[in-house]
Amino acid sequence: MRPVFFLSDFGLEDPYVGVVRGVIARLAPGAPVHDLGHDLPPQDLKKAAWSLFAAVPWLPEGAVVLAVVDPGVGTDRRALAVRGQRLFYVLPDNGLLTLAAERDPLEAAVALPLPEAASATFHGRDVFAPAAARLAAGAGLKELGTPREVAALRRLPLELGEEAGVVLTFDRFGNAITTVKNPARPPRAVRVGRHTLPFVRTFADVPPGKPLAYAGSSGLVEVAVNQGSARALLGLKGGEAVRLVF
Repeated sequence: MRPVFFLSDFGLEDPYVGVVRGVIARLAPGAPVHDLGHDLPPQDLKKAAWSLFAAVPWLPEGAVVLAVVDPGVGTDRRALAVRGQRLFYVLPDNGLLTLAAERDPLEAAVALPLPEAASATFHGRDVFAPAAARLAAGAGLKELGTPREVAALRRLPLELGEEAGVVLTFDRFGNAITTVKNPARPPRAVRVGRHTLPFVRTFADVPPGKPLAYAGSSGLVEVAVNQGSARALLGLKGGEAVRLVF
């Protein structure tokens, strides 16, 4: 059995996550299902894309990633199963793989069929979970659907930069994740919006309550406040300009 790693914006208050896990358990008994997280902001494709980017290098080769953040559910957007060099993915064709593909180049994709009885609002249960279960049980990609050109898959308007970029998203601590890759040589500072912050190794290199920038664990430069929230203290917003200062 291939393990399944499940990411969604379903939250844990409602039965949605448990139902999807139940479908996989019914169709692929014994397949291990692990949670990558379910408290993403609803319909936040950029945060979901970053979450996959941060996770994929650490997942075992051959694993199935089930990612259901799907504001276009029920529309003509395609449902996909995709094979990368290391991992399989089951997800809507809405750009979720934009960043992850830089770490796990995509090799093949198929469009999943839509069952006649599928709910128009819960493809996680009726389309994506069955496809993830079949992959977990050992099916090949071609058995799942109609081939699609990898180059034709939708992308989000996101680009990773070497020295300049923007604020991409925020984690639950209020740390700002940027689109700037961790630099090979440390800069003197990072300019974000109207703020210029010291670039340091870790949070405690500045006093509590003070802002900083650092090489983030996901491979992207981040902005934080020691024991505080950069989002709140600095008033940062997604899309603000970021630049390394040498």
